[in-house]
Amino acid sequence: MDDKVLTIGLFLAVVALTVYITLRASRTTSGTSDFFAGGRSFTPIQNGMAIGGDYMSAASFLGISGAIALTGYDGFLYSIGFLVAWLVALLLVAEMLRNSGKFTMADQLAYRMRQRPVRTAAAGSTVVVSIFYLLAQMVGAGTLVALLLDIETTNTLAISAVIAGVGALMVFYVTVGGMKGTTWVQIVKAVLLMAGSALIVFLVLAKFDFNVSELLGAAAQQSGKEGFLDPGIKYGISETTKIDFVSLGLALVLGTAGLPHILVRFYTVPTAKDARKSVLWAIAIIGVFYLFTLILGFGAAALLDTGPDSATAISKGNQASPLLAQEVGGGAGSTGGAIMIALISAVAFATILAVVAGLVLTSSTSVAHDIYNSVIRKGQATEKEEIRMTRYAAAGIGVVAIALAIPARNLNIAFLVALAFAVAASANLPALVYNLFWRRFNTRGALWSIYGGLTSCIGLVIFSPVVSGKGEIKGVNQSLLPTSIDISWFPLENPGIVSIPLGFFLGWLGTVTSKETASEERYTELEVRALTGAGSEKAISH
Repeated sequence: MDDKVLTIGLFLAVVALTVYITLRASRTTSGTSDFFAGGRSFTPIQNGMAIGGDYMSAASFLGISGAIALTGYDGFLYSIGFLVAWLVALLLVAEMLRNSGKFTMADQLAYRMRQRPVRTAAAGSTVVVSIFYLLAQMVGAGTLVALLLDIETTNTLAISAVIAGVGALMVFYVTVGGMKGTTWVQIVKAVLLMAGSALIVFLVLAKFDFNVSELLGAAAQQSGKEGFLDPGIKYGISETTKIDFVSLGLALVLGTAGLPHILVRFYTVPTAKDARKSVLWAIAIIGVFYLFTLILGFGAAALLDTGPDSATAISKGNQASPLLAQEVGGGAGSTGGAIMIALISAVAFATILAVVAGLVLTSSTSVAHDIYNSVIRKGQATEKEEIRMTRYAAAGIGVVAIALAIPARNLNIAFLVALAFAVAASANLPALVYNLFWRRFNTRGALWSIYGGLTSCIGLVIFSPVVSGKGEIKGVNQSLLPTSIDISWFPLENPGIVSIPLGFFLGWLGTVTSKETASEERYTELEVRALTGAGSEKAISH
């Protein structure tokens, strides 16, 4: 009972801190520039920390460490992919997007094309990617609370209540704090996550006399799996799994540059130079964190039971980091163990709250700014109306995310985020790259690349083993649909290897088959603005 009181107390403290930050930020929020872009007032260091806080999600802290604990080397490939992706974002989109956009991804895409259809497509893609990402965070929240309160993972009602509670909190952050509140929550969360992870890493290494080689050897031995430190345990079983790995790698490396909730962070700094510096700070923070995941994952493999009947395996690895914190704190039943698991779980919960706030803000902003103002009201909506619509959209997106997260509660959350990356790389990245670098690119090309990449990616996921056909392990369904339903004719779990090239191909095909002539004047202006920053503060509108 004392452990429960401690745990609940730390959880409430984290929630109270984030609520306080949100309320304080709301006092200085007035107008769409403050609400959507934080008044463009954040420094590169602040924005870099916020990007890190947005990017280092529950998928990183819980999902990747769990994947490493269960599959060794193959699990660490997630960390490599997530980190390398930032080079693509830095080199391709960060500075140029900051120069050529205003509030959303659609501002940049629609500038030299027909506004209404392109904004509708971009907003729809933003919402879909955000909801995929939200699923992972909510599943992580359910996993954490189930562990701490001894709720069985099969207790659908209790887990559903937790997911609904997280949904309510995220809607509160967005509707009250806007971008300023969300950014400060993400900064605080990044500090807490880095500090908490560093503490566990230190305690894990201390158990092995700070000898990483000894840690890896113990992990390989304790796992009981041959070749645990070599490639192939998960992605080398068959030709299909090898292709699945290539597909996963493509999605991870290309997906970051198309994630809407990351792209909008480039608009929160005063200049394009600051946007570039923000990414450099983010890469440094995120790089250190992903090195931590290596120690967390292999530490869990070395110190915990990861057999098929263990809590780590049954939770798909999602409980590995909290259980590792408990172990290095003194083990189950000890005061130190109780403090550590409560502390780390509270940090992980803060991680979830910060990321879901950023995701909901991005998607609801796109609905209000791109659909409501630009398409429905034809640019005539007032700032108050846009902000009000953002709040309504946040509530609606929260409800949808809650409804979808409940059946997804048994999936690994790093894997769920990889699906979001695949959608972003298939639908958003082709249109962004073509718009920035191809003079002939036009409205049909943009629509075909966005809708084609989006529908092919989602369609292949629906007919993949993710949704049906995996069966049960230890009484836990491994897919979204009931075990009696099997529609999985597409063999890969990540569709990126098909949908990403298809998105680029359809963007080209739509452009060359269209009779529409792209505006030379607008492309030249967009190119100059994107490359030099000249006139980048001017509103993007027709």
